[in-house]
Amino acid sequence: MVIRDASEQDLAAIAGIQAAAPEASQWNPGDYLLYDCRVADDGEVAGFAVARRVAEGEWEILNLAVAPEKRRRSAGRRLLSDMLARHPGVFFLEVRESNAAAVRFYEVMGFRAVTKRFQYYADPVEAAIVMKLLSC
Repeated sequence: MVIRDASEQDLAAIAGIQAAAPEASQWNPGDYLLYDCRVADDGEVAGFAVARRVAEGEWEILNLAVAPEKRRRSAGRRLLSDMLARHPGVFFLEVRESNAAAVRFYEVMGFRAVTKRFQYYADPVEAAIVMKLLSC
């Protein structure tokens, strides 16, 4: 599996992965190329991660999703590790309160819950857990 920069040719696959992951944020995939967007490629796009710089030394993970049939094969871990290595500093993200699997994944990767944003998500209305990590 190779982690590489996303390109326009990857947008259809990214859109399909995002659509298959209702627990993930649902952004316009074309907008991801405005940020640091990386894909896990095992012959096809297995997953993607998107981050944006919000301040000097501070980044926000906008989205991370892996195709359902490719989960639990290290793509998510490799995508997040790659992003953390590329941008040393502080990382933040929001995750649906009900998404226990994602919360556990981020905790294993070193993130810690710092606060909640109530009624942050729609469809259904739900709180977001804000998580933070200091990467080296």
